Amino acid sequence: MNRYERINAELKKQLSIILREGVNDPRVAGKMICVTDTQVDRDLTLAQVYISILGANGNEKEVIDGLHSAEGYIKSRLKNLIKLRNMPSLRFKLDTSLDYGMKISRIIDDIHKKENAISEDGEE
Repeated sequence: MNRYERINAELKKQLSIILREGVNDPRVAGKMICVTDTQVDRDLTLAQVYISILGANGNEKEVIDGLHSAEGYIKSRLKNLIKLRNMPSLRFKLDTSLDYGMKISRIIDDIHKKENAISEDGEE
């Protein structure tokens, strides 16, 4: 595992802990936020943080805005947990892959139900 992979893994782990413990911003509080991936730039000045949000009820942009406004607090917590010379800036991005996967799964289930209904109708 190279240095960037180790930094990404540690950022993901520590961000998950910080977000689970909670951020005081009301746009973020009470939301189930899962850090799905992190990607630091080669110069370690920027970290893309991909998150999935449960319980946002269509307010994903509001939650992302709340996370951006809490970046200073989150970075200060990270500085205490991860020893880096300079903590990268955090850019939170919505990861929709889980929603997409659930949508595909529902489509497949619907196809199977239709196939089963057709085969049952054919047997009668």
